[in-house]
Amino acid sequence: MGPLCNSGRASPSRGLVVERCEGVTLVEKQLTYGSGGFLTRGRVTGPLPTPTTGQATGMDGDDTITAEVCKEADVGDGQLWEVMVAGYPVLLVRNRKEFSALGSKCPHYGAPLSKGVLRRERLRCPWHGACFNIKTGDIEEYPSLDCLPCFKVTVEDGKVFVTAKKKDLESSVRVKDSSKRCLLNRDTTLLLGGGVAALTCAETLRQEGFTGRIIMATKEKHGPYDRSKLSKEMNLKNEDIYLRKPEFLDARGIELWTEKEAVSVDFQKQKVHFMDGSSQKYNQLLIATGSHSSSLKVPGADLQNVCVLHTPEDSRKILELATGKNLVIVGASFVGMEIAAFLSDKAGAISLVEKKEFPFQKALGPQVGGVAMKMLQSKGVKFYMKTELSELRGKDGKVTEAVLACGKKLPADVVVVGIGVSPNSAFLKGTSITRDDSGAILVDLHMQTNIPNTFAAGDVVSFPVALLNGDRSSIHHQQVAEAHGHVAALNMLKKGKELHTVPFFWTTMLGKSIRYAGCGKGYTDTVVKGSLEQQKFLIFYIRDGFVTAAASLNCDPMVSLIAEVLYSGKQISKEEAEACDIGNIPSLAET
Repeated sequence: MGPLCNSGRASPSRGLVVERCEGVTLVEKQLTYGSGGFLTRGRVTGPLPTPTTGQATGMDGDDTITAEVCKEADVGDGQLWEVMVAGYPVLLVRNRKEFSALGSKCPHYGAPLSKGVLRRERLRCPWHGACFNIKTGDIEEYPSLDCLPCFKVTVEDGKVFVTAKKKDLESSVRVKDSSKRCLLNRDTTLLLGGGVAALTCAETLRQEGFTGRIIMATKEKHGPYDRSKLSKEMNLKNEDIYLRKPEFLDARGIELWTEKEAVSVDFQKQKVHFMDGSSQKYNQLLIATGSHSSSLKVPGADLQNVCVLHTPEDSRKILELATGKNLVIVGASFVGMEIAAFLSDKAGAISLVEKKEFPFQKALGPQVGGVAMKMLQSKGVKFYMKTELSELRGKDGKVTEAVLACGKKLPADVVVVGIGVSPNSAFLKGTSITRDDSGAILVDLHMQTNIPNTFAAGDVVSFPVALLNGDRSSIHHQQVAEAHGHVAALNMLKKGKELHTVPFFWTTMLGKSIRYAGCGKGYTDTVVKGSLEQQKFLIFYIRDGFVTAAASLNCDPMVSLIAEVLYSGKQISKEEAEACDIGNIPSLAET
């Protein structure tokens, strides 16, 4: 097998799967295909054929290493196996009898890809659903922005060798090649918004050869950052959450305009006007302005220390105000629950107020919501469910007390509001662009609006969802926004690409992650496998007799497997879900 690719830069990957113990190699393996071509997962612990050390057998002047990693007979068809090359972990894949070698960790958050899901030439991360082509290492599904490095594999006399440059072994990240700005190209693409939808659009344009001007204009003071971390890890510095550094964007000729808020668009003249009085003409426009937190409409909502979470500054402010103090969180949403979890050992007391009976009830249902509530209750978080906030009271302009509709009074040094979001589209009022009643911009599967040369992506849009039989919905997930930006860019370049993705998201509390794939909106039934009480479960969401979504806790890589099944267009019936044994993944793969 010839070389696939040989590049990549990033920090060293973390963690190993291969362990040595008293001369026996313990290896996590991925085993056997189901009839649908899905790799299914098993665990092999025990003596394997005598393992090679993975030490370099040769090195040339440019630090290229060749190492024997195993015997050809050791690795069955369809297996994922993490091996060592000169002390570095590499993922070895055997698919249809051909070997591939790639970076072993997902570039997103470092998940071990040996625990992932393989379907044909597509490998899906077990944690957050990013997908990679095993032949090229290229990213095929988000949330990862980057690709995997690939290494040359050769087989001689029944021995498998991997050849790689040392600098590439130190990384599990390969940044995709891209074009740069050419001043001879006078076309301007203007991206409104500085989130992942705009970033992915900009990067895709360059990767696909666009050499015109790209401007990313955001009202925030920051460039693109990982917004999902704001409620999960509230003590991070700005540089810890930036998705791309300024020099990365500069090298690709992507202009970043910060603190630049759009106030109106003249679609006929193809010009955007900004709050600072400036304007910018464009040839192609992407509207990816995201959403904003809904505000409280009760007396006292304007008191000091009543907060919403939107920016890194908001996150740090809430952490500072709540440490050792009485914190009241309004809304048991993902943001509210994650903040409560992170601050559970830092705040003096935490009270969470929610009008529904369970947290996450709309998105994940009462069963998963009940598990999450017990997790936080065990850490001292107090829940006030099926009630609403009626008033905030204060002293010297600062909040001191929250009064509930049931009459209960809660001490409150700081209040965090997480009661939903609304699209940032007010600046489009009075224009001809089509929006729904919530203000979300309507787009088709090309992310095209009703106006020529105008696309929209991310939280600000409502789009046709395949798992809802083509009905429109707004889905506020990072991975979906990235997919939107990618598809918008391809269609700006006249590629005729339709959106094809399965929504995937996760919430993390107290070191545990609940993963979710699909779109369970309007589900009428559930099938639970495993144990809710033991916090090890897989839950299927059923509509019209078929699975449209799934969520899990401590059952990786089940949700990634189900996401891949749904992506392929296969259907999982309720009966098949009921027959699924989470201890025997092949039973699901064979659907």
